[in-house]
Amino acid sequence: MKESYTRRNQSKKAEELHWESQKWKSNLQFMEDEIMFIDHLLNSYVFQPNTPNLFERLQDFQERLKKVKSNKKEVRNGISQHESDLGGIIECTTDICDLAYYQKHDKLKAEVVNCTEIFKTLKSDIFNYAGGILKKRKPLE
Repeated sequence: MKESYTRRNQSKKAEELHWESQKWKSNLQFMEDEIMFIDHLLNSYVFQPNTPNLFERLQDFQERLKKVKSNKKEVRNGISQHESDLGGIIECTTDICDLAYYQKHDKLKAEVVNCTEIFKTLKSDIFNYAGGILKKRKPLE
């Protein structure tokens, strides 16, 4: 049975893609909050100062964090552009037209997943490293 290209069907497709885009934006916003925390952590004075290669490691983490921020911004801009383009799916009347929107959506989804996976790896590296070199609180006497 061939699918009919009614405005209602096309609106539903656009709505589904928009909803998934909203979830991506929400995840990226949460990621932004985590990035802010990690940035403050890396620039704080909570690490044991006599740790070998401390400065180099922190610099490496800061550079990687900077790349994550840049990538997140690009992905966020891609999502915004995609959302503004989604209205065009309502005008689609062929499978080829639909397919173009779904392919663009899937490509953007892969970019979101890649961005979040890179950040998760960085976050894990930072937490594993930092957990062992945080300054210890002096015991109360």
